[in-house]
Amino acid sequence: MRIAPKSKLVMIGDSITDVERARPIGEGLFGALGKGYVAYVDGLLASAYPAHRIRVVNVGTSGNTVRDLKARWQTDVLDLKPDWLSIMIGINDVWRQFDSPLRTEIHVGLDEYQRTLEELVAATKPSLKGLVLMTPFYIETNRQDAMRAQMDRYGAAVGAVAKKHGAILVDMQAAYDRVLAHGHSAGLAWDRVHPTHVGHMLMARAFLDGIGYEWRGE
Repeated sequence: MRIAPKSKLVMIGDSITDVERARPIGEGLFGALGKGYVAYVDGLLASAYPAHRIRVVNVGTSGNTVRDLKARWQTDVLDLKPDWLSIMIGINDVWRQFDSPLRTEIHVGLDEYQRTLEELVAATKPSLKGLVLMTPFYIETNRQDAMRAQMDRYGAAVGAVAKKHGAILVDMQAAYDRVLAHGHSAGLAWDRVHPTHVGHMLMARAFLDGIGYEWRGE
């Protein structure tokens, strides 16, 4: 596994990362890591690699776009001094274009999205031991659907940033597409965005595969 023992892993994003995590920092007992993939990642790391003592921190915030991440980057990333950082952002950047089409001031266009994400990555990567970028996703099989097609474009932007800066890329859309080949999206998310526990476990597995997790542990 690529994450070294005693590393601090900070995971930042929107509601898909948040999932009722503790404030101001999602870390500790009693559900502090939230009810989603971050908690599953922590549980799987701690149970399979107990000697590694990897510290997982959740700083996802519901409703966030990449603009919001930039505004809180100092306090929620840099000040926490992570060894490893995981970023998954973009769903709201796309969604607001479709559920709030007239509120153009809150829309984050593709160019701004990629430029801001790259700015954050470039400023932070030199201080990290590892960086994971996860693509946004839309749980929809029809790739011609307008929101799915737009989400794929934003996912491609994440891929471009990851390639440029040597980050680990986790294609979360591809992970969902694999499962969607065997069932309807309603079984994974009522709104095709906020996943069930199955979707969150899928995400945890995709993340762990990306960092070279050995499922048999140590």
